[in-house]
Amino acid sequence: MKKHILVHGRLTDVQLAQLGEHFEVQVCQGATPAEDPAFLDALPRAHGLIGSGLVITPEWLDAAPNLEAIATISVGYDGIPVEELTRRGILLCNTPDVLTETTADTGFALILAASRRVVELADFVRRGDWQASIGEAQFGSDVYGKTLGMIGFGRIGAAIARRGALGFGMRVLYSNASPKPALEQELGAKRREMDALLEEADIICVTVPLTAETEHLIGAREFSLMKPSGIFVNIARGRVVREADLIAALEKGQVRAAGLDVFEQEPLSPESPLPHMPNVVALPHIGSATRETRDAMAQRAVDNISRALQGQRPISLVNEEAWRP
Repeated sequence: MKKHILVHGRLTDVQLAQLGEHFEVQVCQGATPAEDPAFLDALPRAHGLIGSGLVITPEWLDAAPNLEAIATISVGYDGIPVEELTRRGILLCNTPDVLTETTADTGFALILAASRRVVELADFVRRGDWQASIGEAQFGSDVYGKTLGMIGFGRIGAAIARRGALGFGMRVLYSNASPKPALEQELGAKRREMDALLEEADIICVTVPLTAETEHLIGAREFSLMKPSGIFVNIARGRVVREADLIAALEKGQVRAAGLDVFEQEPLSPESPLPHMPNVVALPHIGSATRETRDAMAQRAVDNISRALQGQRPISLVNEEAWRP
């Protein structure tokens, strides 16, 4: 009898056919798994689960006694109780590597857009306000040659720093990470305690994962340490930053501008002032949102779940402790 895989997320016809060669596949189309009766009804039969934006609850796990592996179509897994999965012997797989460069492109696009006021001044032209040569009221700030402070220096953080150092002559500082001697040699990066980095850098970019330690890592005290000319960019998770404190810092001029792809609540509430502030570039969490990258992420999830359910080690395994060769 074929094992059963429950799919909640976008897979191509080719990817579904690949799974169908070895497994019984059921695709659920509800807005979220919790709102999809077919998904919940299928849990008792599921050996594998593929999805994006999954929030796994103990009740789900209790309802899925046959579950062997979960493949999330993402790098992050903050909605998934890893320790509980490990305790139950359920493998968790994610999709690092395949989205690194695309997400770094998004991060650096926000650095450029916020520094050079790209969105604000595009709106200025669109409204018909460009009636004479621009003056100081429309000036932005340079990116080339500035000091880039990376809070988090994993794959994505290093890729952004590489763009800055090698493409824009930027001096790179990093914190909230273990020492990275290879990157220090490659990029001339210097490790700093976070307070020192906040005081020294011209542009701050956050790429840490969301954990109990990093939730609300950046708040009023941290914004007060930044240069008033500083640019703040967050492509990590919204809850790494106290959003109300960021809004206050922007309003008071403690931070000159922000580029944001993530927010404490997503989708962003229409009542939020952030997208209406002229010194904010707000994007709808598009870090990895290209067709090529999303297809590659889905393919990694397919490969992970296929290997896991056939007794092979997945390519990208989060909870190594649960692996039993």
